[in-house]
Amino acid sequence: MRFSRLLALLPIIALAACSDGAKSTSSDETISDTVGLSTIPPTVAPPSTIPPTDAPTTTIPEVVFPLTGVPVNGNANAARVALVVKIDNSPGAIPQTGFNAADLVYEEIVNDGITRFAMVFQSGDSDPVGPCRSGRIQDVDLFGSLNAPLFAWSGGNASVTRAVDNSDLVNLGPNYAPVYFRSKAHSAPHNLYTKTSEIRTFAPPESQPPVQQFQYRGVGEPAAGGPSTGVHLDMDNYAIDWAWNAATGFYERMQEGKVHKDAGTDSVITTNNVVVLVMVYRAGQFSGSPDAQSVGQGEALVFTGGNYVHGTWTRADRLAPFTLIDDSGAPIKLSTGRTFIELPRVDQTSPAA
Repeated sequence: MRFSRLLALLPIIALAACSDGAKSTSSDETISDTVGLSTIPPTVAPPSTIPPTDAPTTTIPEVVFPLTGVPVNGNANAARVALVVKIDNSPGAIPQTGFNAADLVYEEIVNDGITRFAMVFQSGDSDPVGPCRSGRIQDVDLFGSLNAPLFAWSGGNASVTRAVDNSDLVNLGPNYAPVYFRSKAHSAPHNLYTKTSEIRTFAPPESQPPVQQFQYRGVGEPAAGGPSTGVHLDMDNYAIDWAWNAATGFYERMQEGKVHKDAGTDSVITTNNVVVLVMVYRAGQFSGSPDAQSVGQGEALVFTGGNYVHGTWTRADRLAPFTLIDDSGAPIKLSTGRTFIELPRVDQTSPAA
């Protein structure tokens, strides 16, 4: 988005006795960001409408990255389309690469009592990222709010592939973007990787950035709710814990009682916010795969800034972001930064005191 404003100072008529004639001054002030909407035409106030010096001024809202709430500050990545990468969480795929570079990470339940991740990149990249794995029917609804995102995955069965191809997700699996490779870090089929910077070269020219997914607190605005050290989730066969680290300001992840690391940074997986959206899962229409019902409403548990807020998520359709409302009816606001979105079944979440 580029905004421009021209402020022209009117000529000051010199006294008739002055020998140097009329003089005029002018100044230009430009305010810019990188989102890329059309420029507002300049306006010049006629002499009769010059505002007094004490007139109120209009504040231009700060432009932020839509998936983190972090100020853009001229970063051209704000104009990029969202990229969703499906990530394996089978025992043979751990540790994975890319968590701490993603703006959003979703964890969804899939077959055999295990989970799978979807890393969403817009403000940054992960080269490499993986291991990449197959998608599910539920992905079409989950990621519809990201405004036709790029979809990087290893592929899927005929019914899933057909659902993705018939949706607004842009299929950039290996058959459409030949930039995947096998790594020696793991054994097949848990060793398929790609690079987000290379996947992006296959983005359609009409691609647009995503809309903002959550609301964020302003500078100095305290987190709502009450203090909490974190949350425990039972994601079918996996026990997941997020612990608040007040010294760093991050939540840290454990899986099955062990520190879960990002292989890209060789450090614990962290996030600024943990958003737990309780889901009803139903057997998929074309397979026995669990299918999260992400349109409608359900219980929400939000962990941000060391506090816990209980509320409700609502979503009118698959193209709309999740709306988070606390039990008093007020919107739930997150800390600016990265967010991990957990999608457990009903009664699988326990906030820590």
